[in-house]
Amino acid sequence: MEFVWTKQLSTGNAVIDSDHKNLIALINGVERAIRAKNHSVISQAFELLEGWLCVHFANEERIARVVNLDFSKYRQAQQYSLKELQYFRNELVGKKGVWCDGAIKHYSHCLRRWMTEHIIKVDMPMKPMLQALDYLFWPGHREGEANHTAGRTASSYLHFFDTPTPCAA
Repeated sequence: MEFVWTKQLSTGNAVIDSDHKNLIALINGVERAIRAKNHSVISQAFELLEGWLCVHFANEERIARVVNLDFSKYRQAQQYSLKELQYFRNELVGKKGVWCDGAIKHYSHCLRRWMTEHIIKVDMPMKPMLQALDYLFWPGHREGEANHTAGRTASSYLHFFDTPTPCAA
């Protein structure tokens, strides 16, 4: 079953919510590659996930500065999250597609828990401040200017998760 973004995960900001939707879509792609034991795309999938995560972290920090939220403890949590994700990637890539069903369930569960905890522990503390602003708020956005990339999706990058690749014997 796919990990699904719900209204309960909304932070009250379109940029952060869009980032979370993209990250969840990427986690679903990683999970599909894990379940398919498609080791040839695991490293690429995690690289894409890490890239989007870094963009998301920069977006969070930019917004936090504007709403006067001390972001130092969140920055530490972000770095921990990134290291944890890199650990998952290294473990999975190192196994070269040789995962038992228990390991597949374990890593899928860990990725979902990691994302949910990130939203709850890092982003939800900003929610009260964000709800005082317009949902489409983006720092520096002025009338007539292009808004942030909210709404851009990772879906254009997800095609390679769905391409079956035979596992090495």
